Amino acid sequence: MFVLSTKAQLPFEVFTGHRRTTADLMFFKYIKHKEGSSPFLFFNRNRASVDYRQTSVQYMPQFGFTEALSYNHKSLKGFAPVVLIQILNNGTFPKAGIQKAATKKDFLFFSWLVTNLRKNPGIDWFLLMRFTPKITEKTKIFLQAETIHTYPDLKFKTPNSTLRARAGLQWQRFQTGAGCDQILSGKSVSHRNNTGIFVRYNFNGN
Repeated sequence: MFVLSTKAQLPFEVFTGHRRTTADLMFFKYIKHKEGSSPFLFFNRNRASVDYRQTSVQYMPQFGFTEALSYNHKSLKGFAPVVLIQILNNGTFPKAGIQKAATKKDFLFFSWLVTNLRKNPGIDWFLLMRFTPKITEKTKIFLQAETIHTYPDLKFKTPNSTLRARAGLQWQRFQTGAGCDQILSGKSVSHRNNTGIFVRYNFNGN
């Protein structure tokens, strides 16, 4: 049976690719109260990227901040209503929808489907999966895949997708290996790839 882990996750990653370098800090944890953990799960993510082609007017640094709060009652079996706010280079976006989160041994599944609460609402689908099978007591295989699909309006005119993959080894709290980020945008589906190596550290354990 899948259950959401009550242990906080706090991984920090630096990914150096052939086109840009990114830094990513992600955090999610149940909000505590006097009797233990509440059903409210807080999710926080901060990302920044620097393009090697940057000039004073083009390829400027990109950033994104996501703050989400979901209500994970046991009767919902891993599904939860979620509200979030995203602060990006191009604006601030409040969103709401449904979330699904689960872990089982060395597997993590985290996803949501939300809509923009502002005028001309769009749809976002986010999925994060991680698999870390054990090799030895201190060493694991590290595999992670992430997809973000954004439809800016309900007519699905200009969808944008981000795909991120990581594969490597984990030793205690460190993970390192090879990775690839791919961005697909617009009707013509233009591709922007960034391949390289990543180093991650989990401040709150494995």
